[in-house]
Parts: sequence; C-alpha cells; structure tokens
Amino acid sequence: MSKVLVIGAGGVGTVVAHKIAQNCEIFSEVMLASRTLSKAKVISDAIGTKYKSCKIQIVQIDANKLSELITLFRSFKPELVINVALPYQNLTIMDACIACGVNYLDTANYEPENEAKFEYKWQWAYQDKFKQAGLTAILGCGFDPGTTNVFTAYAVKHHFGEIHYLDIVDCNAGDHGKAFATNFNSEINIREITQKGKYWENGQWIVTEPHEIHKVLNYPNIGKKESYVIYHEELESLVKHFPTLKRARFWMTFGQEYLTHLRVIKNIGMARIDSVLYNGIEIVPIQFLKAVLPDPGLLGKDYTGETSIGCRIRGLDKRGKGQTYYVYNNCRHQDSYKETGTQSVSYTTGVSASIGAILFMKNIWSKPGVFNVEEFDPDPFMEQLPKQGLAWYEIFNENLEV
Repeated sequence: MSKVLVIGAGGVGTVVAHKIAQNCEIFSEVMLASRTLSKAKVISDAIGTKYKSCKIQIVQIDANKLSELITLFRSFKPELVINVALPYQNLTIMDACIACGVNYLDTANYEPENEAKFEYKWQWAYQDKFKQAGLTAILGCGFDPGTTNVFTAYAVKHHFGEIHYLDIVDCNAGDHGKAFATNFNSEINIREITQKGKYWENGQWIVTEPHEIHKVLNYPNIGKKESYVIYHEELESLVKHFPTLKRARFWMTFGQEYLTHLRVIKNIGMARIDSVLYNGIEIVPIQFLKAVLPDPGLLGKDYTGETSIGCRIRGLDKRGKGQTYYVYNNCRHQDSYKETGTQSVSYTTGVSASIGAILFMKNIWSKPGVFNVEEFDPDPFMEQLPKQGLAWYEIFNENLEV
C-alpha cells in the first residue's frame, strides 16, 4: 500500500501534489485535504489535465478537529500523511496518526497559535508514542528547515571530520511587483521575522533585537544583498545533532522597504497574535492582516528573479585540516511557475517534502520514532534533489564572508 494524504492546499500543497503526480508509480492513491474545498479542486483539476495517469481525490477537512481527522484517516487509510497545513495543527494531526496507525511528515515545527515560539520540544515529546506504535514521524522536511539540514548532514558525512561554524543563508532576489507581500503564509511569516534574533555560540543561545545583526553577503548568480540574522527553527535541531558546532546562525535577505512595512505593521499592533475586541467582535490582528494581504500562492505569474539558499560551513576536513564549504541551490521563480503555477519559495519547500515522502515510501527514510531529517542518510535525498527539479552546487575553500 502506498496511499498518501496531503493536508493543505496552499502554494506548498500545490507543489507537493504536482510532484506526487510526477512520481505516480510510487504513490498508488492520493488524496488532497483542505479546509477550503475549492482550493483543492483547482489543484486537482490542474493535475488531472496535465498528468492523465494520476487522479487526486479531494476532501474538505478542518485539521484543528481531531475527530474529523480520525474519521478521514480510518476511511482513506493512508500510509503517510504529508502535513503542509498550518503549524498550529501539527500536534492534532500527529495525535490522529497515532490513533489510526499512520506515518507523518511535515515542513515546519509546531507553534502554539497564541505564542510566537518556534521550538521542537512539543513534537520531540512524541518520540515514545511513535516508536511504540512502530510509526515514523519526519519533522521539518521543507527546504529550510529540511534541505538545509540535509546539506549539513551531507557535509559532515562526506567532507568534514568536525564542523565548527554553520551559516545558513537564504536569499530571495525575486520581484513579485506588489507593494508588500509575504512569500508563504502571511501569519506565520510575519510572526517569524518580527521575533527577536537568536543564534548559537559557545554552547548557549545569544538573543538579539530583531534585525540587529546584518551585513552584505554575496549570493551566486545574484550578487550582493543585505542579510540579517534571524532565528530559524532548524538551528535547534542542528546544534543538538552536531555538537561540535561552535556557532550556528541563520541569515535572510530583506529590502529596506520590506523592513519598513514590517516595522509599521508591528508598531500599529497588526502583528499581535492575541485577540482584540472590534465593534463587539473578537479578532486577531495578524489573522485579519493575512486576510487582506496578497495570497502567497498566487504570486508566481509575475514573479521574476530567483532564490539562493544554502549552507556555508567551516571546520576540519577528514584529515584534520581547516576547510570551508558552501553547498546551495538557486531556483528561478519563472521556472517554478511554468512547472507548477507557484513561486520558488513554495516550490523549494514542496519539492523537499515530496522527496521525503518518496524516500519514506521506498523504505529508505523509515524507522519508528520522531526524527529531524538530518538523522537520516543524506545521500538518497541529495540524489533526488536534481531529479525532482532542484540542482545543487558545491564550492570548496573560498571566502565565505560570514
């Protein structure tokens, strides 16, 4: 049996559905579940037109409701659930998996809806439950987190005796033509990049003000871009699983206009995640903002430019000699759009999730328990990346600028 259930019909869900259709010999049946059935139908219709041999069933589901999930799981009987819904729903979906004997994969760690905290502790606590049930849970299998974790594991396996300094660099040099828009779920995106900065150094977390640490970094095929240290969830698992790290940071590029919009949003209270009373109705400001901002899943058509995401690593090679290493992917927005109708931020995440699903179905990434992707063999994933549309490149012993 190789039934797969995809929960979430946004940009990433669109890419996952396309990639499953392209690999239909691995997946016997596919169901796409969404709170908004019309979104799932658009994806299903597009895939049915493009990939005649793949039929995707669709269903409406509220992933916040455990009873609905259990009913659906018991009816469809998937072997694997690919969760590309909101990270608030991760634990509910994991509970349904335990109750119904279903394996699990997601792209982002659980985050309480009323707290802006990006931590794996809630999901790591499911280790014994999944292990005792003989089920696999694969956490953070997007691009970053996800492919960046695999990049790190690959570097350790093949090129380093010890890694000491890790800088994950994420550049979006695209232009969508909008005055202001986020590249993935607006609510999650704004929560993530308006929080305090944080990085790992000498065995402890260093907390900074938002966007306090920044410098110009040079990105392949793009050039120089102002880059800012923010906290990103893969740092938590990477410093745990690679204890030789002396420092680990995450850098992301932002334009000044984008940062100005963020400051205004935060200063006027629109980034608040608690409810407020407006005309007798309770609303959450950031959820209201999400409703009026452009849909990230619809940015692809006019998106120009490309993304560049990778890992810049320093340490000792297998012979104990100092070494620098840079492994990265560049992805053009228009290439992503031509293939799936999405922009590259959705594409890189969705492709990575699909590879994780392929490796699980092939019993390559499959063992009882809860795991971050760097705990699996990185080689099969790296082999699949270019096959599924994401070429990767290596640079040795050059100035990494970080």
